[in-house]
Amino acid sequence: MTTGIVDPKPEEFGPEPEDQPDLILVVDDDQDIASFVEFNLKVHGYDVIRARDGEHALEVMDTRRPDLAVVDWMMPRMDGVELTRRLRAEPLTSALPVIMLTAKSMTVDKVVGLTAGVDDYLVKPFDTAELIARVSSTLRRNKEFREVSPLTGLPGNARVRREIADRMKAGGEYSVGYIDIDRFKSVNDVYGFDRGDEFITALARCLHRAVTTVQPPSIFLGHIGGDDFVFICAPDQVLPLTKRTVTDFEQAADQLYDARDAERGYIEVPDRRGNKNRAALITLSIGVAQATVDGRRFTDPRVVIAVASEMKKVAKSQPGSYVAIDRRRAEGDEG
Repeated sequence: MTTGIVDPKPEEFGPEPEDQPDLILVVDDDQDIASFVEFNLKVHGYDVIRARDGEHALEVMDTRRPDLAVVDWMMPRMDGVELTRRLRAEPLTSALPVIMLTAKSMTVDKVVGLTAGVDDYLVKPFDTAELIARVSSTLRRNKEFREVSPLTGLPGNARVRREIADRMKAGGEYSVGYIDIDRFKSVNDVYGFDRGDEFITALARCLHRAVTTVQPPSIFLGHIGGDDFVFICAPDQVLPLTKRTVTDFEQAADQLYDARDAERGYIEVPDRRGNKNRAALITLSIGVAQATVDGRRFTDPRVVIAVASEMKKVAKSQPGSYVAIDRRRAEGDEG
């Protein structure tokens, strides 16, 4: 593994877009209860739309996409359980979290709702504090689930961005590394996507093992899609972490190649004309952005990610596995 320190031209970015309030769909034929729920949700910063029963709710969702539905059990035309079943059966609404409002507190009744796909319950009568607590916790669980990579189990883009923002607010030193598998496309082209996924999960496992060998503080790992990973750590953890990751991954990758390809040190990739071109075995390119006391500071997570991505491009221009670390001073950096 080779490391380098470079001084590229910084990139410019516009302001971070503001987060939109979560949109809650309230479905209840009792207008007093619906108004109570709507009022309290709005007071706590949520946007709200209402529907009078299950059929009306489906009509509303043809034009609006809520982040969560608060649904009464007993309604005319289509009750809450049937509405939940219908939502789960449609691809566009199958992941919509549902909280059921019900006067039913018997276990058997709750089992019916849970079987239909209900995420949580509010048993009438309920107070404002419980309503808000269940809505916020259900939204949080749903967002965390959506952000996790199904392949590696690591958090994705939004969670990575929040972690960087938290490091910025803390005001200490930190490093953000962007990892990419070199020539990964050639692996997919020759061996297929299933084998390609094995290389990705192997890298995730190598990162996990490397983290356990590095001294505290704790290191954050993220998988932002495909063969791209992110780590966030203290500056003095970068080299021990990346060295162990590169060593382990290159050994693991050798076991994933066909024996003949691993032995000769390349794979043959057919082009559109049927010609076979040699592609070297995969390596890792790692770009690192750093916020240090005597170096640059950041105020926008997107800039940190962009600098790390820029360093990754520098690393890809070098032979073998390479770590490119940005150590620009504060002068002339983004404010």
